[in-house]
Amino acid sequence: MSKTYGTKLKLSVFGASHAPFIGAALQGLPKGYKIDLEAVERFMERRAPGRNAVSTARREPDKPIFVTGLRDGRLTGDPLEIRINNTDTRSSDYSEFNDRPRPGHADFCARVKYGDGYDVAGGGSFSGRMTAPICCAGAVAIQLLAAKGIRVGAHIASVAGIKDKAFDLAKVTSRGFARIANKEIPVLDDAAGEKIKEAILSAKREGDSVGGVIECAVTGLPVGLGGPLFDGMEGRISEIVFAVPAVKGIEFGAGFGAALLRGSEDNDPFCIEKGKVRTATNNHGGILGGITSGMPLVFRCAVKPTPTIAKEQDTVSLSAMEAAKIRGRGRHDPCVVPRAVPVIEAAAALAVLDVLLEENKF
Repeated sequence: MSKTYGTKLKLSVFGASHAPFIGAALQGLPKGYKIDLEAVERFMERRAPGRNAVSTARREPDKPIFVTGLRDGRLTGDPLEIRINNTDTRSSDYSEFNDRPRPGHADFCARVKYGDGYDVAGGGSFSGRMTAPICCAGAVAIQLLAAKGIRVGAHIASVAGIKDKAFDLAKVTSRGFARIANKEIPVLDDAAGEKIKEAILSAKREGDSVGGVIECAVTGLPVGLGGPLFDGMEGRISEIVFAVPAVKGIEFGAGFGAALLRGSEDNDPFCIEKGKVRTATNNHGGILGGITSGMPLVFRCAVKPTPTIAKEQDTVSLSAMEAAKIRGRGRHDPCVVPRAVPVIEAAAALAVLDVLLEENKF
């Protein structure tokens, strides 16, 4: 079971949803940078559970404890070890899932692969809870990138088919990132946000769940990061984005929409703007041939509905090897998308910082 990501910047995640704590170790950070710990905690609060009606009722403070790697708020160059205590667990809510796997969840596959080593409580290592340490590590990476003029921001592109305004691929800037981040429903269009909130609450009332799409942008990147084939930036970002539970798809720039266009429509014309080579449009999403073009790097990821729902579903009894019914108990998000927005930002930041460090451009 691999819990490590990165080449020059190595992220390792440990713990489980209902273990005493979860955490991460981040190796390869440059020495001497000052980290705003209050900003890290504010970033973590965006992902933390139990903050509003559209998230799980499980309440965790998610206050990170930095065990090593910081001295007087500055990076020492040693591995940065982060721990986050689990304080509000109810493992008994999950006991039935040992025999009756949840549809849409990893229960069955994990039980076959790991046997008794699979901890069903809270979903164990397969839980969205494991994104908390990724979020914290990403919050540190975001601060380092900002020191180089690189900014990361995301918003909800859609939930339950209700669409927010999209980023302008060619003109997106970081000016609105902070305003979006401070919203309960992180969207560009507040009217769409109200509709999204109602759709989530409606699903919750019905004992069901909904999914959605998150759009993320990275601005201020230099030309030349990444490479062809296995060094492509799309692959580097996708690897860590797919580590986020519930993510089922990813696209860059025009994405799957490009398949509907002719080359003359999809190609982005080059132009000169303020003495720099740019493209007039940005269907390529800031990446050409796996290499950053200097345009905003923009991608979207699809997030499936939360599998543990209160509605009765068909499953099987593994002990009796016969059909059975199951109804999810416990506290679960009716939609994980709002809380996943900062996680996707964190994932993007870690991927970009890893490449910058690997290519000696940081």
